[in-house]
Amino acid sequence: MSPRPYRLGQRQAAADQTRARIIAAARELLMAGDGFSGFSIEAVARHADVARMTVYYQFGSKVGLLEALCDSLAVSGGMAQMAGAFRRPEPLAALEEYIAVFARFWEADRLVMRRLRALAALDPDFEQVIRARDERRHHGLRVLAGRIVEQYGHPSPDAFDETINVLFTLTSFECFDMIAGPGRSVEEVAPVVYRLARAALGLEKGVSS
Repeated sequence: MSPRPYRLGQRQAAADQTRARIIAAARELLMAGDGFSGFSIEAVARHADVARMTVYYQFGSKVGLLEALCDSLAVSGGMAQMAGAFRRPEPLAALEEYIAVFARFWEADRLVMRRLRALAALDPDFEQVIRARDERRHHGLRVLAGRIVEQYGHPSPDAFDETINVLFTLTSFECFDMIAGPGRSVEEVAPVVYRLARAALGLEKGVSS
């Protein structure tokens, strides 16, 4: 057997390890006390002990690095469970699980999430990455709300877009962070958000979920 596939496998493994080390370095920099001012490709490269061009080779750009970091956070935060929410046949149960998945995700790496979203207000690269992910959440809520309208007749057509915006706010990190405060658990916060979401949808308390 030719040693070439083995060598290629070794190189790929080494590249994967380097990539993981760079992503870990980016996360650690965001958690540092000067995370707001100290984050750059150069700083990440120094922290990961690689050349600056290695970061560009692995990720292409600062946006690419931030996308990879957010993907890593999504994996560790359990976002793969989101598919199960959409598979639920009952739309309110699907919305309840959707909210719970996001609550667990927001809680999983709360400090890093807080820094990422704060930097999105200051840095266009961060803003681009966070906005794209928020748009996915917004789209998911439109899909679920459409199913709820079909089954329960709420929200009304003239209130649909405004209701989606309210649901978008309720499922945001900022809302979760505020409701959770320093001591509330995901198990305490998610039901609060779900009750508020039902109220925004115009559903009576007695509607089964």
